[in-house]
Amino acid sequence: MDNTKNLDSAFAHLADVIDQRRDAFKAGQADPKTSYTALLFSKGDDGILKKIGEEATEAVMAAKDARSSNLAAEQQKLLVAEMADLWFHCLIALSQFKLRPEDVIAELDRRLGSSGIEEKAARKATGKE
Repeated sequence: MDNTKNLDSAFAHLADVIDQRRDAFKAGQADPKTSYTALLFSKGDDGILKKIGEEATEAVMAAKDARSSNLAAEQQKLLVAEMADLWFHCLIALSQFKLRPEDVIAELDRRLGSSGIEEKAARKATGKE
């Protein structure tokens, strides 16, 4: 079983669902009172980005707890749940800006095999960081 292919396809499928819900919200066919995804889109760019910040903080805290806990298995499950929340909200942001997880995968593929330190230095030199 090719886990990478399954992961790509899972992200693409979830992105398709999110895009459909975004379009339904914009067409007035999804109510923010009954759809969490519509609620997120109703908050616009700033609301979506704020939510990513909140989810990132929760993921960091869960990781710290998992690292220092005697209840490692339980804390690891919490960390996975928080990362799932973060990834979901990142997919919402990509959809908001008409981007797809495939765009992120392509960028990661482009960086594969290059030094992260050199990549960061190159971005800094060209003013992209």
